[in-house]
Amino acid sequence: MTVVHGLGDGTAPPSGGDHCGRRLEHSDGPWLRAAGGADELRAHLAPVRQELGLAHQGLMSGAGRLTALAELAAVRESWERRIQAAQGECGSLADKLREAARIQGGTNEAVRSSFTSVRVCGEDER
Repeated sequence: MTVVHGLGDGTAPPSGGDHCGRRLEHSDGPWLRAAGGADELRAHLAPVRQELGLAHQGLMSGAGRLTALAELAAVRESWERRIQAAQGECGSLADKLREAARIQGGTNEAVRSSFTSVRVCGEDER
């Protein structure tokens, strides 16, 4: 959300005797940046499961039948599930953040249109 001072460039109150005060305007930028960050995290996690599998493959072939390897396999499976769940959460979060931006934009438009009969600061009375 951005605080806008006046009607000009958004940094100073309007000149003249009629002062509007401060207005709040929605910006979907933060929502969309957060969604992009969640997408990047999801993409960053994509190769991790394969890398984990390759690391364990070499370990399993060289160690024989040690009982610790069975435990290691269980730990690996647990991490694979966690990585997959994190990817799913990131994707879901990105979708929800984009939806929040869309809804906020619609809400702003609905509020704006509901005030069409209200005199706007700086306009001559009709």
